[in-house]
Parts: sequence; structure tokens; C-alpha cells
Amino acid sequence: MASFGFTTVTQAIEEVGLHHPEGDFIFQDMKGEETRRRFADLPQITAPRCAALQAMGLNKGDRVGLIIVEPEDFVLSFFACLRIGVVPVPLYPPMSFGQLDAYVDRTATVLASSGAKALLATDSLQKILWSLVDRVPSLERIEPADSLGDFIGEAVYPDIGPDDLAFLQYTSGSTSDPKGVMVPHRCLIANAKALIEDSLKLTPQDRGVSWLPLYHDMGLIGFVLAPICHALPITFIPTLRFIKRPNVWMETIHRHRGTVTFAPNFAFALATRRARQSDLDKWDLSCLERVGCGAEPIQPETVRAFTETFGTHCGMPNSAVVPAYGMAESTLGISLKPHQELLRTRSVDADVFSATGEAREATDINSAVEHVSCGPAFPGHDIAIFNEQGERLAEGEEGEICLKGPSVTPGYFENPEATREAFRDGWLRTGDLGYLMDGEVYVTGRMKDLIIINGRNIHPQAVEWSVAEIESVRKGNVVAFTTPGPSGEELVVALETRTKEPAVLCDEVSSCIQRELSIKVSEVLCLKPGTLPKTSSGKLQRRKTRQLHLDGALVDAGARRGETSAGKDGLVVAKHLAKSMWSRIRSTTTGN
Repeated sequence: MASFGFTTVTQAIEEVGLHHPEGDFIFQDMKGEETRRRFADLPQITAPRCAALQAMGLNKGDRVGLIIVEPEDFVLSFFACLRIGVVPVPLYPPMSFGQLDAYVDRTATVLASSGAKALLATDSLQKILWSLVDRVPSLERIEPADSLGDFIGEAVYPDIGPDDLAFLQYTSGSTSDPKGVMVPHRCLIANAKALIEDSLKLTPQDRGVSWLPLYHDMGLIGFVLAPICHALPITFIPTLRFIKRPNVWMETIHRHRGTVTFAPNFAFALATRRARQSDLDKWDLSCLERVGCGAEPIQPETVRAFTETFGTHCGMPNSAVVPAYGMAESTLGISLKPHQELLRTRSVDADVFSATGEAREATDINSAVEHVSCGPAFPGHDIAIFNEQGERLAEGEEGEICLKGPSVTPGYFENPEATREAFRDGWLRTGDLGYLMDGEVYVTGRMKDLIIINGRNIHPQAVEWSVAEIESVRKGNVVAFTTPGPSGEELVVALETRTKEPAVLCDEVSSCIQRELSIKVSEVLCLKPGTLPKTSSGKLQRRKTRQLHLDGALVDAGARRGETSAGKDGLVVAKHLAKSMWSRIRSTTTGN
């Protein structure tokens, strides 16, 4: 194992090349052309960016927002921040012009919450982002990330210690009061060791391949910060390139002999569905030994189909898929399926589990729900299950998953109230539901998403996964929630579809849920593709969907790619261009 004794990520950036000078990060562009950056060259390559940041007046402890699309510019700018102690705040780029108003509102809120002094942005985005300078009191300037590497000057490198703040990770859920998770270097070092060495058992002879967004913790920590601490080479695919051409994921793994990759559950289904027979015949994936699956509930059938497709045709080992559990408040990872073990699931009696929370083995497969093991807690970390009264539960009893260990972050930036609420008796409260069995954690849902009808506890995934199997329903685009009714809570299902016969589909959905779960559906909402609201990382937002429905705004809320008229998009963009131009002129004339 590659343990170099680094105490900060900054030290790793500056010294990892001394241990493995030929190790590298390879960055693809949208055309697939690749640029190689050796670990040994990182100090020299990032030095101009460090000097440029300091020339902007940024000092150790100052916060800077990052809205950078290109993987290479993002990684090198992020590393430059860490080297001089400036605290980066990764932010996702706008998903579509139709969402620009909401995007600018949320970005302004996060920048204000973090007290960011500057914003580094992809040059093409600056034209619509300059208005943020007028909206965020702390924000002094917006600079193009593309040109930072051309700066001529010398940087001064302060001492960086394990307890210094490395970056702020804002939670991806949509809220008017965003929370910035404080991630110090010591937590990153601890989580990187637990993830790379102890659990995945990777060495510098392995190679990772990732298309994950770098503003999200799985992509940033899992494939940038943890790898640089352990000299793990990585090939980066632009996220948009994967979205436009999903087959580039496995194609890149085949070509670079990738041994490890990670993705959310939806990407497994997408990769399986889009794989052409001609590609399957060509790809050799026998090298791919670890395929992490996390960031959203794991559907066993999706994993099995993925394993069958790429195992049978491409030689991927049948033990490759690694269910994982993690969250930003624990830096990234919490638990993983042990390396080289097969996928482990439990068939649980659905009626007993719904009524009592006891995960009792099912005797009748027709009344069973299947749960996926996410493995044991990382070494040196503890997982326990508690009920609402704070009492620790026995094995096999569902409750709130709580954590202790060196990866647990100290809390939320300048938000002591939220930090206090996140901890109880020294345990981090995750807000996730689950249980332990034989020392392994089974994640079953979110506490606030739990559906309670007639005294029964029903996990929304049970409804959503059943509905997703119906023809005409877009897989991964179903949301189940409850609304108040005259005699109690009533079940509502919102789904995306392209069918021209929604009435027929509504009947199918109602019949399916009655047959599978013995509950009545009050309302089925058939929506156009792209309507359901999602987080920046692609997770469906159940609570926001519910609120939009209650407000009568669901149909208009989720205008995403291709769903908003070109004329309306043009007006929105023009408005922000005008605001940004005025802000930039005013900022220049006042000397900012």
C-alpha cells in the first residue's frame, strides 16, 4: 500500500511526485483529446495560479468560489488554492438557460454564506455571472480560471496544518439556507486512507477513470484529493461528454486499463442500456476490479443487469461492483463492500419491516423487499443505529444511522445552530435510515422522506422502483410522497413519461402499487421529461417535488434542457448579460 505519511493535501500536492514522478492525471476535453499532467510537475504547473490568486488580494483563510467546467482548469485551480491556504467553494455551473434565474439566486446565496471574496469562473460563464458582484456583499471580483496559469509572478506559501480548513462543501439539496460543510485537511487525510488503502486496497499501479462532476464530493474527493494523497493515477472525462455519449465511460476504461471507477445508481442503468453489441464485443473490462456505486439508493436489479452485461460480454469480474455509503459531513465515504466479495443483499419481510422496522428474513419472496449491504464501517470509524429517543438499537432494527470517527467533519461554516443539531452525544446524526446486520450497514432511506400511511412506514424507493418497471415510465425519474387528505396522508406519485396516453399510464401505476404494496394511490402525475427537480448531482428532490405540487407549480418548476422555449431562454440570458455588463462596468469604474 502507498502510505507516504502526508498530514495535509497541500503536502501531498507538493511531494507526491517525489515518490511517484511518473504518476499522472490525464484530462480529456469534449473531443476526447487528452492532456497528461505528471505528479512531479504539479508544483511547477500550479505555481503561476498560486501567484495569481495572491495578486488578487487573497490570503490564507479567504474563501473563493469555483464555477469551472473544464476538469483540468478546475483541478489545477483547486490545487493552487490549497497550496496558499485559500479556501475553495466548489459550485456547479448552470444546467440550462431556462433555470438561470433560480441558478443565480442559489449561487448568490452560497457565495454570501461562505463570505467569498472572489469567484473563479470559466471564461464563457463570466458574461452572465458578473451581476453576482452587486448581490454578494463580500464578493469583490470575478476572474477567468482559464488564464490563471499564464500569470507571471512569485507566490508566498504559508504553513498549512492538519486542522486548517481545506475547502467548503455545500450540500447539494435545494434550500434557501445552504449549509457549508467544513472539511479540514485532517479529515481528508483520514478519509483518503480509509477509502484508498483500507477499503479499496488500491496502489499507484492502479488507475481510476471518472466522469463525475468535480464540484460534488464523490468526484472531487474520491477522484482528485484522495488519489493525490496516495499517488493513484486518474483519467478524467468531462461530465458533459459522458452525458452526451455514455459509452465513453467504458471505452475510456478499456483503453486506459482502468481498475477503479464510481458512479450513482442511475449511471449503471444508463451504461447498460446504451452499450451497443459492437462495443461489447470490442471492450476488454477484465481490468475493472472495483466499480463503486453510491450517492443515491442502490437498486439491486440495476447492479445485477450491469454486472451481467459487462461481465458476460467484456470480462468484468462478477465481484467488481462495490456498493458504498457516504455523505459530505463524513468527508466522503463511510462504508464499502469489502474488495473481491460478491454483492450481498437481504430479502426482508416487507409487512413486518413496514410495521415494526424489524429487518426479518422473508419467507415469502412475493412479500419481500430487498436491501443492499454497503459493507462495514471504515477501519477506525463506528456506525450505530438509534431511535428517535436517542436509544441505541439492536442488530436488524431500523433507525437513524449515526457515526463517529476521524473522517467526521467539525460541522457547518459559521452555522453553530445547524452544527449543534447535527450531533448528539458525540455522534453525527446522518438523517439516513438503516440497520446493521453482521457488522454491515444497510441503508433504507431518508428520515424526512419516509411515507407513513395508516400507521405503515413505507420507503419511497419501494414505490418508485415498482413504478419504474412500467413501460413508458422513465427509469430513475419517479418520485413518491404524501399530501394531507381528509382522513390522513395520501400517496402521490409523480413520474416523467413521453406517452401520449397518460390516463392509461395512471391506471397502470395505481394497479401496480396496489398489487405490489397493497396501498392506494390518491394521485398520479404524468410529467414531461426534465420536469422533476433534481440536485446539482442529479438526485431527485422529493421534498421540493412535494412542495411544488402543493403550490401548484410542479409542471413549470422543472424546466430543464430542451423544455423551455428558445424565445424565453433568450430573454432570460439577455437579462443576465445586461445585469452582468452593468456590474462589470460599475466595478471597473469604482476600482474593484
